[in-house]
Amino acid sequence: MARAPLLQLTDISLTFGGNPVFDGLDLTVQQGDRLALVGRNGSGKSTLMKVMAGLVEPDAGQVITPAGTRVGYMEQDPDLSAFATLGDFARAGLGDAEGYRVEMAAEGLKFDPDRPVATASGGERRRAALARLLAEAPELMLLDEPTNHLDIEAIGWLEEQLAATRAGFVLISHDRAFLRALTRATLWIDRGEVRRQDRGFEHFEDWRETVWAAEDEARHKLDRKIKAEARWAVEGISARRKRNQGRVRALAALREERAGQIRRQGTAAMELDAGPQSGKRVIDAKGISKSFGERAILKPFDLRVLRGDRVAFVGPNGVGKTTLIKMLTGEIAPDTGTVKHGTNLEIAVFDQARSAIDETVTLWDALAGDPSMRVSGRSDQVMVRGNPRHVVAYLKDFLFDEAQARAPVGSLSGGEKARLLLARIMAKPSNLLVLDEPTNDLDVETLDLLQDILGDYDGTVLLVSHDRDFIDRVATTTVAMEGDGRAVIYPGGWSDYRAQRPETAAAPEAPKPAVAAARPAPKPAAERAGLSFTEKKRLEALPAVIERLEAEIGKLTEFLAQPDLFQTAPAKFAKASEGLAERQQALAAAEEEWLELAEKDQG
Repeated sequence: MARAPLLQLTDISLTFGGNPVFDGLDLTVQQGDRLALVGRNGSGKSTLMKVMAGLVEPDAGQVITPAGTRVGYMEQDPDLSAFATLGDFARAGLGDAEGYRVEMAAEGLKFDPDRPVATASGGERRRAALARLLAEAPELMLLDEPTNHLDIEAIGWLEEQLAATRAGFVLISHDRAFLRALTRATLWIDRGEVRRQDRGFEHFEDWRETVWAAEDEARHKLDRKIKAEARWAVEGISARRKRNQGRVRALAALREERAGQIRRQGTAAMELDAGPQSGKRVIDAKGISKSFGERAILKPFDLRVLRGDRVAFVGPNGVGKTTLIKMLTGEIAPDTGTVKHGTNLEIAVFDQARSAIDETVTLWDALAGDPSMRVSGRSDQVMVRGNPRHVVAYLKDFLFDEAQARAPVGSLSGGEKARLLLARIMAKPSNLLVLDEPTNDLDVETLDLLQDILGDYDGTVLLVSHDRDFIDRVATTTVAMEGDGRAVIYPGGWSDYRAQRPETAAAPEAPKPAVAAARPAPKPAAERAGLSFTEKKRLEALPAVIERLEAEIGKLTEFLAQPDLFQTAPAKFAKASEGLAERQQALAAAEEEWLELAEKDQG
């Protein structure tokens, strides 16, 4: 027996600013559907959801909802201005006997219903909107990025709720693990066309590649046909002009068809330059702690980060992940303990608040107005990894068009703001990259590219994220902040952490990591070897030795990079190569000696 539809879109057409978003769209959502709605940033996913919810009126076509069917919509920026508290908004429209649903959702999503709307953050407002939708329990739920601003625990709670519901839902999310766990069919928006596959998100990428391969083959055949017909037109039309006017018109139609094909949007041309190599030891934190008033954010904790490590920090919102990273990078001081940095550190920061970008300026000024990117005497160029680039050309690398260059940053979507911040970070060399919630708002294709870039990056990465799949694909070490100031180090990514994590929070021990180590218990004074006078002097002298060797390596590398050096001066080439190898060996030995002496000095 066929299922009755919950929602039907028939021959929908919609145009914004002269550009068609949809044209002749037909779509049906049936009872029990669990749909992933995917597509590039700016492809029209949120717009389609608003059409489904009745918030955007199409230019043509019908949106049909059967009588008695309730459609609930959770938008990205809910308007709470008419309500005093988050709870008042979430309970609006519910009966007294249904208010408990809001309390349950508030506990699972971690927000305070009594929080005044005027003081609530954007994330708290979104969580209240999500709680309202879940409490209303409509037959069809439209969820636009529900996992943004949720921590991993809250994402897990929401995943359980949606897995258990009998309602249908359409889901936009960048969280692969979330989509894989929940969806049974996929809607794909690509260049104004909406395709449906009755398989979950885990099959999407194979499907997409198959569709694109078929498009490429059809385009290739069309190009060959146009070329053959054009050759005929040049060589034979004069002898058969009247008899073959239809074939000439057919050639014109083929050319029009080819011109009308919409080229697929490429991926952003993102690239990271690790710049000068840092020392082997990047960060060495010993016994650091932090408290705010009576609340312990971090109890005494040790962490060593070596060159090339990818360290992920996970835990609930507000537990102190960003605070710990700021202590490690030297932005704030710990209450106790020390943080030592290695040599030659060049730090680049992607912060979750996007505070590095002034939303009142244009995209052009956000780049060209940055003193670190400015090209002297040129207002239309920016310095990108040591080379001048035109502002618009560089913006196009990150999928912005020329018309957006003079638009204010505040007009951008969340994904576009993230790409703009990445453009600023990636313009400058760095060897320590700090990524605080980089995955929010980025589409799947951009996340794939970011992962590949990080895989090829020669520097070190500190990462805060609630995206389980992204952590698994990037992290080599995971620091789990478990509340009450406890931070435990695990080797591997999110899945490795979950596999090793003790069943109860009270478990006293954690696995020893491969790279970073939990703080060892201090030895009794009688057991401490300490440093001799000579060793102390050597420990003090080694940083200068390391710095000198790194400078010499840099000069030799630059000298050997000269084109044709081997042909024009083979003796100099051989001598410089030998000197470079000697200094690289000496640098490795000096760094290892420094680590051994520093450990011995700490007891």
